[in-house]
Amino acid sequence: MHKHRTRIAIIGAGTCSELAGKTAYEVGLLLAQNGYDIVCGGLGGVMEAACKGCNAGNGISIGILPETELAAANPFVTIPVATGLGNMRNALVIGNAAAAIAVDGEWGTLSEIALAMKTGKTVISIGRWNDLDGVIPVASAEEAIATVLRLFPTHSERN
Repeated sequence: MHKHRTRIAIIGAGTCSELAGKTAYEVGLLLAQNGYDIVCGGLGGVMEAACKGCNAGNGISIGILPETELAAANPFVTIPVATGLGNMRNALVIGNAAAAIAVDGEWGTLSEIALAMKTGKTVISIGRWNDLDGVIPVASAEEAIATVLRLFPTHSERN
């Protein structure tokens, strides 16, 4: 029987501040180093920084793209998935993850948070969304990963 590693979504805007990019990179790196795969929207900003960190940690990043072309993926995505669904692809990002870590973000990020909360998935927020009911607020990438490790200690469950 093939075992699947736990997937964690890293969600955030396609353009981001230097601080958000650094944080997303650290989240991707730490998740990979701890044996998790990441799922994201596969484009730039937070998504690219997270994939770059995941790549540096020898992890697997799955980019669920809004476009129909695989070439739209950022260069650090391990497995690009072209959907042609536009922003509706956010449901696939959340549907393919056990939990989500939000790093800053905009309206698309908020839609992913809402989808995760509606489906009973854990949402960890670094920054902007910390005041939303049900979201677990944290101050750093390290704290986010400590929360993931506590809530999802096994890496063999299928998401």
